[in-house]
Amino acid sequence: MMVARTHSVALLGMTGSMVEVEADMGNGLPTLMIIGLPDTALADARDRVRAAATNSGCPLPVSKITVNLSPAALPKHGSTFDLAIAMAILAAAGTISAASVESVVHLGELSLDGRLRPMNGVLPAIAAAARAGFRTFVVPAGNRHEAELVPGVRIVPVASMRDAAIFHGGAFDPIDLEVLEGSDAADDSEPAPELADVIGNPDAVLALVAAAAGGHHMFMLGPPGAGKTMLASRLTGLLPDLDTARALEVSSIRSLSGAGVPRTLATRPPFESPHHTASAAALIGGGSKQIRPGAAARACHGVLFLDEAPEFATNVLDALRQPLESGVISIHRANAVAKFPARFQLILAANPCPCGQYGAAELNCTCTPNTRRRYLARLSGPLLDRIDIQVQVRRVTAGELRLARTEPRLNTAQAREHVVSARRQMAHRLRGTGWHLNSEVAGEWLRSGPHRLHHESTEVLDRALERGGITMRAYDRILRVAWTLADLDGVDQPERDHIGRALYLRKSLAL
Repeated sequence: MMVARTHSVALLGMTGSMVEVEADMGNGLPTLMIIGLPDTALADARDRVRAAATNSGCPLPVSKITVNLSPAALPKHGSTFDLAIAMAILAAAGTISAASVESVVHLGELSLDGRLRPMNGVLPAIAAAARAGFRTFVVPAGNRHEAELVPGVRIVPVASMRDAAIFHGGAFDPIDLEVLEGSDAADDSEPAPELADVIGNPDAVLALVAAAAGGHHMFMLGPPGAGKTMLASRLTGLLPDLDTARALEVSSIRSLSGAGVPRTLATRPPFESPHHTASAAALIGGGSKQIRPGAAARACHGVLFLDEAPEFATNVLDALRQPLESGVISIHRANAVAKFPARFQLILAANPCPCGQYGAAELNCTCTPNTRRRYLARLSGPLLDRIDIQVQVRRVTAGELRLARTEPRLNTAQAREHVVSARRQMAHRLRGTGWHLNSEVAGEWLRSGPHRLHHESTEVLDRALERGGITMRAYDRILRVAWTLADLDGVDQPERDHIGRALYLRKSLAL
C-alpha cells in the first residue's frame, strides 16, 4: 500500500487552479472518503468511481481509501475530478504506474459503465494547466478536438476508464466502446450581412464604421423600422478576424458556457443579442453553485446588442457600468470571486417613446411628454455617459430609396478594409502602451501625453465642458472618437473637423 497522486484543474470563472489528487490505502472498514472541500456533485464521485471501476473490469481494492483534493481551502465543483480520483486510487493500489499518473493531468466525468462523458470548460482548464507547466493531458474522447486547440501540449483522448488505465501501464485488454460525444458547436462561418443593404442614414453608417474601427460603444435612437437592428447586425462583419490569443479566449468562454467549441479556433468576433426579459445573472453571469458566464462575457471581443434597451430592467442595464469601464466582470460569492473577460462593444437601440412614433413624419405619437421622458430615463445617465457614439436613425424616404438604386453604397468589404487600415495606424501609434484600440486609451494620456492636441483643435470641446454640456468622461470619450475618425481619414492627428464630428456623434440626440 502507498500514497499516489495525480493532478486535475478547478475552474473558478476563467481562472484555473491546479489541484493535486492524492489517494491513500489504509486499514479499516472498506470505504471511500473524499476530503478537501468538495461540493455535492464531487462528493457523489464515491459511488460513480466505484461503479465505473467495477463495470470497466478494473475494480477498486476492498480497503479503506482516502482521497484528498489539495489545496483543501480551494472550493471544488462538479464531477470533472472523477477520472483523476480513479487513476490516483488505481496507482495507490499498484494496478497502474504511479510515476506515469503523477506527471499527467486528468479531466473527465465517469458514467456508471466506465465511459467518460464530455465536460464543459476543457479548453480553459488545459490552458491554465499548460501555463502551470503541465504538458500531458488525459481527456474524454468527446473533448479531443477542443483540447487539441491548446498549442504545445500532448492530448491523450480516452473513451473509458479502462483505456486510461491501459495508457498508464495497466494489464488490461482493450475493449471497443462507443465514444460519448458532446453537442456539436454552432457553425459560425456564415457570411456576415451586407452593409450595402443599408439605405439612407449616412450618419449612422459613418458611426458604425467608426465604432468598428475604434472599438467604441454606440447608442441608436429611432422609430421602429428605421434600421437600428439592421445596422447592429452588420457590425461584426466590419470587425477584423481575431488573433490567436483572443480566439482562444472566446473559445474558452464558449466551452465554459456549454455552447460547444468548433474544431478550429473561432476567428470571427461573437455577436450576442439577449432578450429584454433577461435577468442580471443572464446578462452578467452567475449561478448558485457553479458560476457560468453571461451574455456580456460571451460577447467578449465581439458585440453585445441590446435591442429595445429601455425595456430591460434598470438594474440589469446598470450592471454593465463596471464592465464597460474595467473590461472585466467580477462575480462575488461568500467564498470566492469569479472573473470573466468583458472587452465587448455595447450597442444599444431604443425607440423614442413607448409607441415608437415620436418624430416620425405623418404619424401621430400617442405618448405624453412625461411618458416619453420616463421611457428614455430608464437608460440611466451614468450608463449613457459611457457610450461613445449616440446617433439618430430615421426611416428611409421614397426619395432615398430611388436614389439608392443609382448611387453606389459602401459595402462590407470596403468598410472592413477602412477599419483594418485605421486599426493598423492606431496600433502603430499605441505600440508599447499596452493599449490596442482608441476606446481603451486613458484620457490622461490623450490630454497630456505625447499626442496632446493643440488648444485650437479642442476649442469647441473645451467650450462644451466649460458650459456643462459634457462631463469629463464624455470629454475623453469624444477625444477617442476624434482620433478614430482621424485614423479612418489616414491623418496623423485629429483636426477641428474631426473634433466637431466626434462631438456631433456624441451630442446629436436630444434626450
